Amino acid sequence: MATPHLVHVFSTFAPAGPQVRTAKLLAHFGARARHTIVAMDNRTDARELLAAHLDVHFAPAPPKAGTLATVPRMRTLLRELSPDLVLTYNFGAIDSVVAARLLGLRVLHHEDGFLPDEAQRLKLRRSWMRRLCLRGDVDVVVISANLQRIASERWGLAERRLHFVPNGIEFERFEPRDGGSALRASLGIPESALLVGAVGHLRPEKNVPRLLRAVAACAAVHDVHVLLLGDGPERSRLEELARAPELLGRVHFAGYQSDPRAHYRAMDVFALTSDTEQMPMALLEAMASALPVVATDVGDVRAMLPESARDCVVRLGPDCEAGLSTALGKLASDASLRSRLGAAGRAQVSERFSFAAMAGRYEALYGLR
Repeated sequence: MATPHLVHVFSTFAPAGPQVRTAKLLAHFGARARHTIVAMDNRTDARELLAAHLDVHFAPAPPKAGTLATVPRMRTLLRELSPDLVLTYNFGAIDSVVAARLLGLRVLHHEDGFLPDEAQRLKLRRSWMRRLCLRGDVDVVVISANLQRIASERWGLAERRLHFVPNGIEFERFEPRDGGSALRASLGIPESALLVGAVGHLRPEKNVPRLLRAVAACAAVHDVHVLLLGDGPERSRLEELARAPELLGRVHFAGYQSDPRAHYRAMDVFALTSDTEQMPMALLEAMASALPVVATDVGDVRAMLPESARDCVVRLGPDCEAGLSTALGKLASDASLRSRLGAAGRAQVSERFSFAAMAGRYEALYGLR
């Protein structure tokens, strides 16, 4: 029997949640499939995440154009690639859904979340595009209960075609925080400081400035430092904000880290201050590292955390930064509370968010069992 050929179409293959998950799944599948990845912007930074032994090819995307031009060009490319299954990721690949369907190819579409322009309100045109393009025989995977509700209510997707697959991580690879003395020393972070970490691509919707302002508000009382993992278009703006007197010397940029486990172990608190999320992998990794969490109330974040930790989840709105600062101050003042919340989060990940369970669902959906 021939090895199945899977074509993955992303709007971009920069390192973010869907790309990280895909890299881990491909390593898990091993030789059971061969893969072609198409990044519609031809950015392939996340290719370094792929295991060296994998049979993965990168095909150049056609030049950027509107839907009327992109669909026939993608149809030509997909005809040449002749896949057994087309896997599309988020709205940026919706034209490829249409192209694949015109060829009669099987399509499985993934939805992981929204861009900044849909953080507060979904765009009607995009909702209608999804409703039209994903109807019928297209299966759709969503990673959160929030997205499952939106897909059903706003996009009109049939229950039999809608698959909720929560993110999962390899829990056993993560060890509880230990202070990370050597790493702190290398970054110039005092051992005595409360180190608040954030992990993710530095895009506007992650709203890291919100975190910096919340830290600045409590820095007069507590010795708080910030460790940022990730790169992206917001970095220069964040570096400028970090030069403010109340933050000077307190914000440390570690850049993108393909293996952030040592950095998690050096943190005392994990912060997620996004305008929009669904089920962030970084949050699961932080919980597995026994870190207490301060977060905005977006997507499934509140439901992911244990009940005891939900007082540190703050609703978006005019009082959001003050609420985050209060939560950080509370954790800074109480090491015992940090320990209890971290242990509860670690247990939650172990029980509910395993990589094996997630991978098994994708194996079945991709026809690799």
